[in-house]
Parts: sequence; C-alpha cells; structure tokens
Amino acid sequence: MTHPAIQSGNVAVVTGGASGIGLAISRRLGREGLKVCIADLPGQDLDAAVEAVRAAGAPEALAMPTDVADPEALKALERRVTSEVGPVSVLVNNAGIQPGSSIFDAENNWQRIISVNMWGIIRGSQIFAPGMIATGRPGLIINTGSKQGITTPPGDPAYNVSKSAVKTFTEALQHELRNTEGCMTEARLLIPGFVFTPLTANGRTEKPAGAWTPDQTADFLFDALGRDDFYILCPDNEVDRATDEKRIAWAAGDITQNRPPLSRWHPDYGAAFKAFLEQEAD
Repeated sequence: MTHPAIQSGNVAVVTGGASGIGLAISRRLGREGLKVCIADLPGQDLDAAVEAVRAAGAPEALAMPTDVADPEALKALERRVTSEVGPVSVLVNNAGIQPGSSIFDAENNWQRIISVNMWGIIRGSQIFAPGMIATGRPGLIINTGSKQGITTPPGDPAYNVSKSAVKTFTEALQHELRNTEGCMTEARLLIPGFVFTPLTANGRTEKPAGAWTPDQTADFLFDALGRDDFYILCPDNEVDRATDEKRIAWAAGDITQNRPPLSRWHPDYGAAFKAFLEQEAD
C-alpha cells in the first residue's frame, strides 16, 4: 500500500522529471498506472524521459517543457495538464539545480538557484494545490528538499538557503492542508541522501560506492508514503538513519546550547561532535 492518491488512471506532474530522482519517480508512477506529465527544460533528455516512462508502463506520458523559475510557465503548465490530461492527483516538485555558490555570490548563481529551488517549489504548490483541493479527492504534493537544508554544511550557501526554505514551506503547507475543511490533499518532504545523479556526478561516469541510485531513492519514497511519513529521510550506502538523526540533533543543539553556528565544522567543537556521534543510543 502507498498513498491513496497514487492510483491507476490518476494524473501526476513531476517537475525536473527528465533525469535523476525525478525520472525514477516518474517511472515508478508510470508502473503504478498513473498518467505522468514530465515538466522540465526542453531538449533530448525530456523526450527520452517520456519514452522511458511509457516503457515503464504508464498509460500516458507527456513532455511538458517548463522553466519552473517562471511563475507564468507554471500557470501555463497547470492549465495545460488540467485541460489535456485531467485533474492532478500527484504533484512532485522536484526540479532543482546545484551549480555551486559562495557567500558573496562571486559566481552570480544565487538568483537562479533561489528561483528554481525555492520559488519553483513554492509557486508550484501554490498554483496546483487549489485545484487539487477542489476535486475533493485524495491528493499528494511531494517537495524535494535536502539534508543540506537541515544541517547546512559550509560550502554551498545558496543551495542550503533554498533547501532550508523548502523544508519550512512544506511544513507550513502540510499544516495548512490538514486544517482546511474537506481537504484530502497532503504534503510530504522528500529528503534524499547521497544519490548519483547528473546533479551530483561532478564529471564522474560511475556511481560511487557510497551513493544510492535514483531508483533506490524512489523505492524508499514509496515505502515511506505507505508508512504515512512526512519527513522522508533517506539513508545511503555511507550514512545510516542513526547518523543522520545525530547530525540533525547536533545542528539543532547549536541553538539550544548556544554554540557557534555550524559548530560541527568549528575547530573547537570537532572532538565533541565526534564523541556525540559515537555515543550509544539510550
């Protein structure tokens, strides 16, 4: 069993669905019998993704060229899907980029990162959710976050800011949905681990041993939906659930224990963090 919105014949929209995790989710939705609309930038990857989803068994798969950073493009996407395919039951806001960033934006990447990773998810939810709610049927919005949006490691601040915002927004979205009378649409936050995708390849052609495949991530997502998890915190081949939990708890402890920000990477706290990781669970 998985979420009641994932039913044969229902309509799903997946942004960033032409590769990586988005493509794996699209294929899985197709195998479940959903009609899948793949929204991504136009090109060969998008065309190939549609063929892959059809091959997976989707009764219908459509390419929807879309730049999620453009609110008008998202509105046009919603109108086209609704008129050509039908009311949307599943929305996967997955599109994201990670070109790298620095705190003073020497690369001039901040605006594009925030526009795609944050506003693409916020606007996508705002544009699609009202119609999903209005159907009175089970609906599901999955927003792709990141562990970097929770523990915020140094090195890519724009990406961390965007994914921190996705976490906060999706929590607020779920709260709003569950308090809306008659609403059967819900939200979930997907938090991938280390996954080998075009976003993380960095020139590598072979999957590192520590990384999961996109298909493993999609399988974990669907299992978690069956458990009714909101925070879908994925492990990988390097980091297990217990380690993730400790890293997240330590990050929150910077506030509650008044440590310096990002103390996990502070030279005065390195030994304490290591000892914290090695503590046995009670």
